[in-house]
Amino acid sequence: MNRLSTYLLKLFAAEAAALFGVALTILYLVQTLRIVDIDAVRDRGIGTLLWQTMLAVPQLAIAFMYVCIAIGLARVLRALQASRELHIIHVAQLLPTLIRAILVYAAIGTVMVLILAHVIEPAAKREANLLRSQAAADLVGRSLVPNRFAELGDGVTVTVGGRGRNGEITSFFADDQRDPNTRRTYIADSALITSDELGYVLQLQNGTIQYRRTDGQFSEISFDRYDIALERLTGDTDPGERRGDLSTWAMVSEALELGEWPAESLRRIAERTADGFRVLGLCLLVCAIAGFPSGRRREPRIPLEIVVLGAVLFERAILTYLPFGGWAQQVVPVVGLLVVALVLLAVRLRLFAPTPVEAHSA
Repeated sequence: MNRLSTYLLKLFAAEAAALFGVALTILYLVQTLRIVDIDAVRDRGIGTLLWQTMLAVPQLAIAFMYVCIAIGLARVLRALQASRELHIIHVAQLLPTLIRAILVYAAIGTVMVLILAHVIEPAAKREANLLRSQAAADLVGRSLVPNRFAELGDGVTVTVGGRGRNGEITSFFADDQRDPNTRRTYIADSALITSDELGYVLQLQNGTIQYRRTDGQFSEISFDRYDIALERLTGDTDPGERRGDLSTWAMVSEALELGEWPAESLRRIAERTADGFRVLGLCLLVCAIAGFPSGRRREPRIPLEIVVLGAVLFERAILTYLPFGGWAQQVVPVVGLLVVALVLLAVRLRLFAPTPVEAHSA
């Protein structure tokens, strides 16, 4: 890259970094305020609290990163327009240099979001799930006092008959009333808190699960062994959500080993990939709108930042209301954004391209 490309790239990166730094600080403070009152981390130390908040940031940072990258580019182009530097770039026939700098900037942002979505965010979620499972195990372990009823959470009451030396629990009983439509009761002769590859589980032996509905219906299931994730009793977390903590490489390896691609794995891979290419689409859209000089002295009625946010909201709305699901639901809106940006950019390039006479005289 020449000096102009390097200069422009530094301007784009500095503006995006400043915006993302502010957004990340706000996100961290919000996460701290949200987690500080959660029973799962209470009484576990300030270090656990800080680590828990840091693990929750990557998932939220993905959405803010591509917005900050696009808005950072928009603000620099608007500043170049106001200082007439953008006019000089076009008059000097340096438009290819400008577009090259924007493409390099968009490519770097795309790679950063892809790494964050495919690698860092799953690893953070996996560590957060492990921390939450450990907290749930501690909570259950402290609450299981023989012949005493204890409330694990809002609507969950447990009691046990005794505790063995090896940690075995006798006469386990748990009543779950969190669901307003169905009341679940777990009864077992014995139980044991253990762990597997997904976290901590409660192994129930020789018991029944009773379901009572508000309309009076009653059903009962008997079992010799039943494993229940501790999060089911201590919070609202669905254990199935933990499948999202697999990295893309792990999902691809698992699919190649099994010889088939699960629909959920394809959807998650497409979702993570779409997060990265959304950066490219937004940057091309900003380039098409603000990368060409205008003779207007006043700012446009709609700020460019609002245009970027509007494009993001519109793309997410399409994602939400598409009549089909799966991996295609994640890919189609981003592809549409890229197509619109490329068409608009092509039209603008054709309008601002020098005529043959101008090109010959230059």
